[in-house]
Amino acid sequence: MRNFAYAAIIAACFLAGTLAGWTSLAVRIDHYVYDLLTRLTPLPKANPHNTPEAVVVAIDEETLQARGGMRRIRPILTETLEQLRDANPKVVALDTILSDPGDPAEDGRLEAALRATENLILPCELVATADGTHWEDPLDRFKNATTAVGHVHAEQDRLDGVSREISLEDIANGQRRWALVLEAFRVSRGAGIVESPEDLSVGSALIPAPRSGAGRPMLLRYLPAGIPTIPALRLRDRISTLRGKAVFVGVTALSAARDRLVNPYGQNIAGVEVHAHAFETLARASFLRRPSDLTAFSVAALFAMAAGLVFALLAGWQAYVAGLCVLVAAHIAPVVLFRQNLLFPYFGPAAVAWLSCAGAASYQHFFARRELRRSESEKSRYQQAIHWAAHEMRTPLTTIQGSSEIMTRYALSEEKRKQLSQNINSESKRLARLIQTFLDVERLADGQMEMKREAFDVSAVVETCVARARPLAERKNIRIHLDSASAECSLTGDSELMEYAVYNLLTNAVKYSPPDTDVHIAAEILRGDLRLSVRDQGIGMDSKELKRVFQKFYRTRRAEESGEAGTGIGLSIVEQIVAHHGGRMEVTSEPGKGSCFTMVLNAHVESPDRRG
Repeated sequence: MRNFAYAAIIAACFLAGTLAGWTSLAVRIDHYVYDLLTRLTPLPKANPHNTPEAVVVAIDEETLQARGGMRRIRPILTETLEQLRDANPKVVALDTILSDPGDPAEDGRLEAALRATENLILPCELVATADGTHWEDPLDRFKNATTAVGHVHAEQDRLDGVSREISLEDIANGQRRWALVLEAFRVSRGAGIVESPEDLSVGSALIPAPRSGAGRPMLLRYLPAGIPTIPALRLRDRISTLRGKAVFVGVTALSAARDRLVNPYGQNIAGVEVHAHAFETLARASFLRRPSDLTAFSVAALFAMAAGLVFALLAGWQAYVAGLCVLVAAHIAPVVLFRQNLLFPYFGPAAVAWLSCAGAASYQHFFARRELRRSESEKSRYQQAIHWAAHEMRTPLTTIQGSSEIMTRYALSEEKRKQLSQNINSESKRLARLIQTFLDVERLADGQMEMKREAFDVSAVVETCVARARPLAERKNIRIHLDSASAECSLTGDSELMEYAVYNLLTNAVKYSPPDTDVHIAAEILRGDLRLSVRDQGIGMDSKELKRVFQKFYRTRRAEESGEAGTGIGLSIVEQIVAHHGGRMEVTSEPGKGSCFTMVLNAHVESPDRRG
């Protein structure tokens, strides 16, 4: 049962941590960790000089001011493309939507420039209208003059506006578009796109972009120093640096760019720069992969199991040191895996590790405390039982010792010697019965033995107890009265235990009664129950004492005032014996007027034939 409860707690901690890993707070923290790891982890070199393959030709504020602003965007693009022809780049990708017709003359010159540019990629984007979402493509005259059209629908995290991935594939209105950067990469490599459910391949590059509800998301690896950028206004002076490059042309001016994003380095960049960084990710093949949900789930489960095993197998400082190692592993694992290009979730597994360690440590702590309390209770009970046994054995041992000393010291008549020998023999047997009774009561309390189930005569038990108690009563001049006969009924159970219970009630009545009083013992059948009562004329008890009289080691006021030595165990044992016989104890008492202890037991009334 304990192992099942412990496993249930670990499972609950695992489930709680896993669910916490799916919350918006957890997603945000995972993103922050991704940004931090991006800043701390260097990218592999693309070539011996580590020079980027992508270059941005920026239509910045300076260019717009010098060329007449955004209303002159098409002449600016025309001039830029005409200058790029001399550079002979691998591919040219425009990040300016050309879906609306402009000035016919400007459109004509732009169309001519587009047709003259080799390996040119134009953009398209998703547009939401009342009729649904559809693609906004370039004008047909422009579209027909290019190599390919790719979408510029960059993905971004809606929680904090940071661009961490782009979708390489999008579908709208039954039409699929590859991303602008993927089309540019395909053209630059002179290869086609081969797709599977889990990835895409372009030439020798295998791109981990599994198909999902968000298309085919690809995690970006931003260059810390950024992509080389040349203002379009100064392109002619640096045209030679573009030879063999992948050129991305777009608006970067803050006053005109429609898409301003933030990268994990905290840099505010334009959409065209995001595409250039994505191209660099493809060119360097430095892809980040996400583990499957099952893998993340399994690793979190391993942390939970490790925490559970640590606190189950170890104890003390060793358990806490090992638990700390589990926590450290949960926090270090994402860092180590990131260096292996695996973006592992941070919050969920860490939460599972923390909750599992806390749950396991708390359970073991409270379980250990419970075991300690149980051990202390067992020790205390053992000591109390020994105390009780010593107290109860004192009377027969005193009698045996006194009788033996008299026989040794004095010359006695044969009759007196015989009487003392019988007394020693009787008390020795009583001592043996007392020890056996003590052992039986302890075993019954622990559930280690079954009570005897045999019929015995109630009157015989009562008469034996009265005979044994009379010498004690005569010393105080107390008279014991047997008010009613009990020979007409019998009980099923253990006669020796019942004898102990009756004798204890009788001796208590004698001990706590003043001299020259009466003690009455009565047995009667009432509604099928035997009511065996012992009534004295002692000082009595109040209602507060009556509630605690059967508690182990509770000593009543009458015991303290009478000066009688006692352990407070006897009545608790009496109650146990009566309970094991299927009965109950009733007590009535009033200060100054005595007490009455009654055993209520299920009796078997004997028929007249059996009595005769």
